[in-house]
Amino acid sequence: MTVYKPINSGASSFLTIRDKKYHIKSWGKADAPLLIYLHGWADTGSTFQFVVDKFQSNWQIIAPDWRGFGRSENTNSSYWFPDYLADLDEILRLYSSDQPATLIGHSMGANIASLYAGIMPERISHLINIEGFGLSDSDPKNAPNNYRHWLEQQQSNPEFKPYASINDLIPRILKRSPNMKPEQAEFVAREWSKADSNGRIILRADPFHKLPNAVQYRRQEAEACWNQIIAQTLFIWGENTNFKKQMQLLHDIDFEEHPFFCARTECILDTGHMIHFEAPETLAKAIENFLLNT
Repeated sequence: MTVYKPINSGASSFLTIRDKKYHIKSWGKADAPLLIYLHGWADTGSTFQFVVDKFQSNWQIIAPDWRGFGRSENTNSSYWFPDYLADLDEILRLYSSDQPATLIGHSMGANIASLYAGIMPERISHLINIEGFGLSDSDPKNAPNNYRHWLEQQQSNPEFKPYASINDLIPRILKRSPNMKPEQAEFVAREWSKADSNGRIILRADPFHKLPNAVQYRRQEAEACWNQIIAQTLFIWGENTNFKKQMQLLHDIDFEEHPFFCARTECILDTGHMIHFEAPETLAKAIENFLLNT
C-alpha cells in the first residue's frame, strides 16, 4: 500500500487544559491567520491533515484532541458535554485571547463550536459547521428511565473492539468513507490507534465515551444558543450524509425562524458524513472561499 505523505506535517505539543493533558496538532506559521479545528466523536485533530494539505492560502491551524480522544488524557468516567465547552474556552484564552477566533468544527466538534458561538458570541468571528446538526429533541417523560440506565451502566467496564493489526482497521474506515484512498485510510488508522501491551491494535479513545449520558438532549436549549450567534457562519453537509434524520431538522435553511438563520450553506456532492476524508480538496476550497470573502 502506498503511504500517505503529508505536504505539511505540522507539529505536536501538549498543554494542560483544565487539569487534563491535551494533545495539540498545529500547522503553519504563528503570524498567519488562525483557524481552530474541532474534530468529531472518536476522531482526532490530526486527521484534518488532508484538508490542510489542500489549502491554497497561509493559515495557522490549531487542532486539539478532545479529552478522552487521540493523544489527550482520558477521564475514565462519564463525559459531560459542558466540559468540552469549558475546555474550548480555555483553548481560546491560550491561542486567541486578544481577538475573536475562527472555529471549524466537524460533527461533535461542530456542535460544540456552534453552542459556544452562541454562548460567547463576542469571542467568535467566523464559524464553519460541518455536519453538526444536533440531535432530535428528547422526551422529558423518559428521564427516569434514562437516569436509571445511566446509573446501572456506571458499574460496567466498556471496551472498544481491538484489532489484530492496522490492516484489520483500515477496511472499517474505508467502509464508512468509501471515497477515501487506501493510503489515506491507512494514515487515519495509525492516527486513531496504538498497540497495547499484548500487541493488539486498540483505538485512541476512552471506552467510557460509550456510556450513556445522564442528561437527555434538549434541542430547544441548543437552538436558543444557536440563535445568539453573530459570527459569519457557513453550514456544510455531505450529499449522502449518514445523519438524514438530523439533517431534516435543518432542511429549510432559508426559513426565517431557522436557528442558523444567518448561515451561508454548501452541500458537498458525493460525500457522506466524513467530508474531510472523502473530499478534502472540495472542503478546503469551500472553507477558503468563505473565509476570504466574508
